[in-house]
Amino acid sequence: MAPADVARAALNRARAAARAKGLRPGSPARRSPLAEPRTGSGSGPGARDPQLVSDVIGRLLRDKGWNEDVSVGGVIGRWREVVGEQVADHCVPETFEDKVLVVRASSTAWATQVRLLVPTLLRRLAEEVGEGVVEEVKVLGPQGPGFGRGPRSVRGGRGPRDTWG
Repeated sequence: MAPADVARAALNRARAAARAKGLRPGSPARRSPLAEPRTGSGSGPGARDPQLVSDVIGRLLRDKGWNEDVSVGGVIGRWREVVGEQVADHCVPETFEDKVLVVRASSTAWATQVRLLVPTLLRRLAEEVGEGVVEEVKVLGPQGPGFGRGPRSVRGGRGPRDTWG
């Protein structure tokens, strides 16, 4: 046999063996979706190299869309610094959902006062967390006691505000 025929026969045997294993000779290698992306020549920083925790957390917050919630959480943690001592003594933040910050005042007088300060408070929050993150501040008054239990409850009576008893 000629050397070219021997080489061709060996190539055909190798292709047949590859097909038997499920490989397709001549086509580009398929990469696993779980494989790390290659950075090229191997020198320089890669995806598997150690990274700073702040970079990883920043990327996680950005990817999950949590930046606004975390920034508002930071403002709530520094509430006394943001709104001042006097307001912070009588008004505390409760929730932040759908760009609405809910705060509760210690008395109805303070609730009225904080309602008058809402435009100033929105401007201050925009400086701290960015424009459009907090669009509305809802001010609630104090939460009074319920009459369902305790010394003012009546078993079998008409109700908590029954004065004609």
